[in-house]
Amino acid sequence: MRDNDSATATVAIAVNAPATADQDLPAAAAPARGTPVSRGALLAALGVAAFSLTFPATAWALEGMGPWTVAMLRSVLAAVLAGGALAVFRVRLPERRHWTGIAVVAGGVVLGFPLLTTLALQTSTTSHAAVVVGLLPLTTAAYSAVRTGARPSRTFWIASLIGAAVVIGFAVQQSGGAPGRGDLLLFAALLVCAAGYAEGGRLARHMPGWQVIGWALVLALPVTVAGAAVALSTEPLRITAHAVGGLLWLATGSTFLGMVAWYRGMAAIGIHKASQLQLAQPLLTLVWSVLLLGERLPPAAPAAALAVLACIAVTQRSRG
Repeated sequence: MRDNDSATATVAIAVNAPATADQDLPAAAAPARGTPVSRGALLAALGVAAFSLTFPATAWALEGMGPWTVAMLRSVLAAVLAGGALAVFRVRLPERRHWTGIAVVAGGVVLGFPLLTTLALQTSTTSHAAVVVGLLPLTTAAYSAVRTGARPSRTFWIASLIGAAVVIGFAVQQSGGAPGRGDLLLFAALLVCAAGYAEGGRLARHMPGWQVIGWALVLALPVTVAGAAVALSTEPLRITAHAVGGLLWLATGSTFLGMVAWYRGMAAIGIHKASQLQLAQPLLTLVWSVLLLGERLPPAAPAAALAVLACIAVTQRSRG
């Protein structure tokens, strides 16, 4: 998850702060002044930890709910939190020119990624999904380069292609010679989420990152409310501790509060240092899949995850 976005330069949530020279830099390009570096690193690490629990929490939620119910309800609950925060701090509506980007964030991060990964986890294990989605930072960087016209180095593209080849090879090997339905859904999730993350990073040059995800959640609310109503009337529902706990974590930890911690941490320590922390996310998810779900990791999973992380580390260095 990551991937991504920036936040305000102060500890308190800023509302409609006047633009400064630093805010016109690429999102989270440099550490923000006024926040201790150690605290920023801790916040970024908390964000990564929150994201690493997303797939295990989804697996728990699916024990008692259908995939559409899980995907829609998590976004509805997160929108209630985000809308409350926007109202409490009296945040004004974004400028008209920003709404297209916010719509892309809503389509990729609020709707597309949660739904596609939830559907994928009906047939894929969380450890398998963690390795495939570990490619997300590379996918986001590639999308951002195309979107902004940037020209990363040859080393960046070579490392990206190697990382993609490792993930595709892992998916094919685990699926018995051809990507399965779950793999196709996960690859689609990578594309839509990369678009949402890249647009979010662009928008974060003009508004605090927490407001970007907040307005995206609110914008998607009519769709998620209608989707939740239909899903609840058509899919089976069985209330269990795992199902409720998983859903609540998805809404509060993965979709909203985790993003707030991540954005603030990134603003404090800069995108490059924060990205190094994010390298641990796929490995953390593998650990959670064993501890919380009792999954048995295929031998190829840790090796593939480490290979992808090495490729990401190379791309981070090659981008300066």
